[in-house]
Amino acid sequence: MIRRHFQHRQTITTIHADCEEHIEAARGGILDARKAVEGVCATDPFFASTFDPYDPGSDHPVIRRMVAAADEAGVGPMAAVAGTIAWSGVEAMVDAGADCGIVDNGGDIALISDRDLRIGIYAGESNRNSAFLMPPQKKITGICTSSATVGPSISLGSADAVTVFSGNVAAADAWATALCNTLTPDDLSPLPLLVETGVIGVIAVFGDDILRWGAVPPLVSARIDPNLITKGM
Repeated sequence: MIRRHFQHRQTITTIHADCEEHIEAARGGILDARKAVEGVCATDPFFASTFDPYDPGSDHPVIRRMVAAADEAGVGPMAAVAGTIAWSGVEAMVDAGADCGIVDNGGDIALISDRDLRIGIYAGESNRNSAFLMPPQKKITGICTSSATVGPSISLGSADAVTVFSGNVAAADAWATALCNTLTPDDLSPLPLLVETGVIGVIAVFGDDILRWGAVPPLVSARIDPNLITKGM
């Protein structure tokens, strides 16, 4: 599988595909989605800054996905931006004929796959040797992570990592933010709220403890190579 780094302004991604044609398709999908987000942010800066659900009134599909996911999770629409952009990249790969394609947008992953995949959990100094074994996914799936201790994203919580699995990638991203803001090792009360959503499962990392809810792939031992973590060049 080909692995390519692609960065455009704040969007920093790793794209995995079986051929260069699908890599180029992902880049196009990512840029189209960014263009839509940038257009709304330019005319309505509140869209880019609010931590609360907000609808700027745009009918663009990318913006509608962000707005709907944020409204369900109770967060600002930009909490869903990375997953939504990754989703657009993989959709473009599928349109180009891909059976296997992955866009990792800074830890927010959209994928479709015809094979098993091993995806590492990066939570800083916590649980550096864990990964989950993802079975083949015939439909696009979101695997999105938020952290209060790793990376530049704003979080109001304490988890080293909260990973959310969903068939709706925007929702996976928004819920990862919402749950990372609220979950603690002693208070998992927000998790039952997910029953009425499209969230499939959740993994939450607090130090050496890994908490699971719903249907999550099996965890396996793995050596996490820091060079494979998506980051700016």
